[in-house]
Formats: sequence, C-alpha cells, structure tokens
Amino acid sequence: MESAKGGPRVPLRDWARYRFDRTLARSTGTLMGWLVITCLAVVVPVSLLLVWTDPGSPTSLSERLIAAWRISAETLRLGASTGTPLRMVLSAVLGLVALLCVSTLVGVITTGLADRMAELSRGRSTVLERGHVLVLGWSDQVTTVVGELIAAQDPRRPRAIVLLADRDKAEMEEALAARSGQTARKRIVCRSGPASDPDVLALVSPRSASTVVVLPAAGPTADAEVLRILLALRAVLGGGADGPPVLAAVRDDRYRAPARLAAGPLGTVLEADTVTARLIAQCVGRPGLSLVLRDLLDFACDEFHLTDAAAFHHRPFGATLLYHPNSCVVGLLTPEGRTLLNPTADTLVLPGSRLIVLARDAGSTRVEDCRHLVDASVIATARPEPAGPTRLLLLGWNRRAPLVLEQLRSTARPGSVVDVVADSAVPGPREPEGGGAARPDVRFRSLPLSRPEILLELDLDPYDGVIVLGPDREEGPDHPDDWTLVTLLTVRLLEQRTGRETRVVTELVDDRNRPLAPVNSGSDVIVSGMLVGLLMAQITQNRHLAPVFEELFAAEGNNVCLRPADAYIRAGAEATFADVVAAARERGECAIGYRWRDVARTGPADHGVRLNPPKSERRVWDAEDQIVVVATDRPHLPSVTGGPEESTSAGCGGRAGPPFRRDCGDRGGDPAGRPPDPGGRAGPG
Repeated sequence: MESAKGGPRVPLRDWARYRFDRTLARSTGTLMGWLVITCLAVVVPVSLLLVWTDPGSPTSLSERLIAAWRISAETLRLGASTGTPLRMVLSAVLGLVALLCVSTLVGVITTGLADRMAELSRGRSTVLERGHVLVLGWSDQVTTVVGELIAAQDPRRPRAIVLLADRDKAEMEEALAARSGQTARKRIVCRSGPASDPDVLALVSPRSASTVVVLPAAGPTADAEVLRILLALRAVLGGGADGPPVLAAVRDDRYRAPARLAAGPLGTVLEADTVTARLIAQCVGRPGLSLVLRDLLDFACDEFHLTDAAAFHHRPFGATLLYHPNSCVVGLLTPEGRTLLNPTADTLVLPGSRLIVLARDAGSTRVEDCRHLVDASVIATARPEPAGPTRLLLLGWNRRAPLVLEQLRSTARPGSVVDVVADSAVPGPREPEGGGAARPDVRFRSLPLSRPEILLELDLDPYDGVIVLGPDREEGPDHPDDWTLVTLLTVRLLEQRTGRETRVVTELVDDRNRPLAPVNSGSDVIVSGMLVGLLMAQITQNRHLAPVFEELFAAEGNNVCLRPADAYIRAGAEATFADVVAAARERGECAIGYRWRDVARTGPADHGVRLNPPKSERRVWDAEDQIVVVATDRPHLPSVTGGPEESTSAGCGGRAGPPFRRDCGDRGGDPAGRPPDPGGRAGPG
C-alpha cells in the first residue's frame, strides 16, 4: 500500500496494526468495544461449532440456536435464560452489569493491595517496637554498627534494630543481610525516608527506643545533616531529659559543640576524624596496635564490661588484678560515676564501685585467687626503654592529615622530624601554642604522587616509618583506596630493592581492601570506617564506658601499648599469664593479653594476638613476643625541634581535645550524679 504522497509502499499488515493501535489509544470505551467484538468473534462461532458437532444436540434449528446461546452466555457470564427475545436481552443486560460490578470490585481490591505493597516496599509504615536500637542515617559504618549490635545481643532475648535512612528499603536490607547474615535479618527493621524530617522520624518510635545512633553520611554536608537529624529528634522527643541516650558522630570540629547541644543531656558526640587521626598516630609508635584494637572493639572477641566489686570493698585496686582467673581488670567506676582507668595499685575500692574488666561477657566473670600461679623467679627486672628521636614520612594528604600531625606533635620526642609529601602544595599548619623548642619540625614537599615512577625515586632509608593517607572520597568512579594500594605497592617495591623492611601505617576506607594491602608483618592497616563503627557499637551497648575509650584513644593518659615480653618475663622462661599480670602490676600497668611472634603457629586470622588469656595459661616466652598492657606511654614519635632551613615549623589545624563530648557532670556518670546501672552492660542484649 502506497502513501498519499507517493512514499514507500506500506504492508497491509503494518497498516492494519497501526490503525488498530490508534483506535485502542483513543479512549477506554473504544478498548472495551474491541474487547466485546473480539470475545463475540471467538465465543459465538465456537459455541455453534460445539452444538452442530454434538451427536446429542437437538435436531431443530431453533433448539440448536438456543443451545448455542446458552453455551455463549455461560462462557461470557451473561446468564443463560431462554424464552422470548426480550427475556434473553434482559438476562444479557443483568450479566453485563454483574460483570462490570465484579470487575470493578476486583480492580479496586487489586489496586489497593498494590498500593499497600508499594508503601511497604518504600518503608513508610509505623514501627511499634519497644526497647529497640534506632540507627539514623547511612554511612560506611552502618553495616559494622548493625552487625556488631546483633553480635552483642543475647540470642535468647533478641531486640530489634530499626534503621531509618533516605535510601531504598530493599537495597538497605540486602546490604545489611550480606554483612549480618540471613538469620539476623528478621531482627532488622528498615524504613526509608529522610531522618531529618520530624514526621518521618516519628514513624520509627524514637521515644520508646533504648538507644539512638546517628551516623554521618559521605559528602561535604554530612555533619550538617547529622545536626539536622539531632534537631529533628529533639523536636519529636519534645526536648525533655526523659528520652533515650543518643550517640552521634561528626567529622568537622566546628559541628561538635552544636551537635552536643542538640544531642541533649544524655548525648555523646564522637569526632570520627579525630579518633581516626589518633589511631594512626598511636600505631606509628606501636606496631601491631591496629590488630589489638580491632579485637578489643569487636564483639566477636572479649570486650570491656562492668562487674561487681563487692568482694574488694576497702581493698586496694592492685589486689583485684590476680583475683579474676578468666578476665582482666583494667579500671574502676567510682560510686560518683567517674571512670578511673589503670589507677594506682593502692587506690581503694569503695562501696558502690564497679570494676572495668576485659571479659567474654559480664556474666562469665568470676572471682578466684590466682596468686599461687605467680612465680617471682621468672619475672624480669624492669629496664628503661630507649627513647630517641625518629623521622617519619607522610605520603598523601586529606582532611585528617592536619589532625594526624597534631597528634604526632603532642606525643613527640625531641629531635624528631616529619616529612610530608603531597600531590599539591598544602597550607602549613598553624603555629602551635607556646612555640619555642617544643614545636614540631614538619617539612612539606610537593610531588606528583599519582605517578608511581616518582614514588620509586624516594629514599626510605632515613625514615623509621611511613604513613600513607589516601585522598578524600569524592563523587566519581575513583576510590581513595585505589591510590592507597598503588602507593603501598610502590613502597613494597622499594623495600625489595633495598632489602630493608619499612614500618608502614596506612588508612583504608573499605574493609574488603584490607587483605589486599601489600604490607609487611610489622605494619598496620587502619580501616577508619570500620574501627569508628566498632567504637560506636561499643558505646551504644554501654555509654558509661565512653570515658574508657576516650582515654584509650587520647594522646595523653593511659593507652593500649605493646611492650617487649622480656621486659616482664625472662626470655626463654616458662611462665603463666598470671606472672605477666604480676610483672605489669609492679610497673603500674594492667596486662590484658599478648602477641605471639610466631604467627605461623597461631594462624593468620588473629595475627598472633590473644586478649584475655586465662591466668593459668602457661607458655615459653620469647624476647620477640609482645605484651599488651593498658599503661601511660609516650611512644617514639616525631617531635619538632630545629631543622633544615627549608623546613616549615608548624603545628596543625586540628585540635587536641578529647574525641568524645558528653553533656554530663562527671565523666561516665548520670547528669544527676547517680551511679550507672550495676547490671554491667547497658542497652540491648
């Protein structure tokens, strides 16, 4: 068929299909008309064929037509009345009306169910849980936080974990199930919507929650969004002091004070970047510390608990260390709610105090005299540790780099130096307070680090350690860990060329890339998001232990340290872990574990780290083993005094205050001065 203007011939089939499509697109009535015509064109001929081919059908034409009408009417649900034509027409009209009503009813029901299913899939229904943990926002830490909260729960009394984020509900459930397992999926309730909207936030019942966790998302406006969520939570709760405890995390110090005010009197605000910077700085002087902290914060291993101290009232703290065969005592929680980490051995345990212990769980801790396990002959004489200046190389720059330099400055040894090499010129950090000879010597140099051939020209021999910081995450296909892994490969190649291993401390964003990091056994890989997530999960379970982690991750005070085993036990001697605890007590420290130098015999999964071994565990101690202690330490980190003329004397733009901010009276105590719940672990599970 040719067009009117002499165009190409259109096949009749295509033209008929085009006309049919245009007819159907006109209106619903046209569509219904075509459906009726199609049905009649099929049903009537087939009904006639059935009647005429049936040997038992009537012989007269009128009776056969009536039989065909009955078959057609029953097929189309038009009724099967026979008789006069008027009667048959009325029967057909009733059938059509009934068909219309039934079809409309089915359509309404189907549409309603479809809308309800769509609403449920969007996660906009109300949550009626009580005592649940409410997690607001989505970030790199969410899978870690949710997974650890599930691991910490009592399987006999599981509590729901409700997550509200502005993401697709199905995507959230799939991501959390991949991390926590399908068996824990029934404990997770996901709702979709902006957590900063009070109307949406009210759907997840924040008032009946046991704890509320606010996570910072990725992006430049993450802290502002956390602040909006806290204000929305305050609006929903009414601003009173009877709401649940709130734990929030911010990255920028400028949002710390507003977030603390918005979180309320029961709020705890964690500065994620400051915590990460402190971990990096601590690992520089303590090889293997990242492995210890990972086990210490992971609920799959031993963690901190609060236990009863009634058996030690009016006795010195030092006496408690050798009376716990299956746990390690590290501090006290006073009746006033103050946290004392590694107090002096003569500190009295007053009535109402609680012991801070490292144990599998609070219920497993028991009291038993272990002094008979101590053999004084195997305890080594305390010797001073060498403390000399060191020189570090920092490769890369991100928003946490100034904080890392600030932490290195606060724990510096005189005469130490930090060389910073970045892709582009970075502004020199501000002058540290006080100035003079105590200020750090930080030297900046700009090199195109994205080119591996430039990195291969670096000389690592003068450096005692290398810190690798990846770029900040930005929108785009590139991932910060990609650059970090390339840099680590280059450093490893330099090690092979010189035959000298260099201690490397590097930061990764994704925990899945940690096994890919090409580093030697003396290096540390810090997955910042995962460690911060583990820390948040620990505080969520027991907010009264927040001061413990505050001091452990601070530049000053008591930290987790790794010391040579021969400083406690004579090298080659066979001794129990009770001997190690006794030797550490003489030095004013609390021993909590060890790291075995022979990783091949312990397995690569734990890298030789063993926390909270039984006091009766006996083994031969090697000089290269390490003892994990909670002690006051000043690691061998760079300090800045004097330097070459091209050096830039500076501090850092960060701050050295504590990363935890609580709007409470005493550290770890109730705002009203009441001691915490003596039941040990607070929160769900």
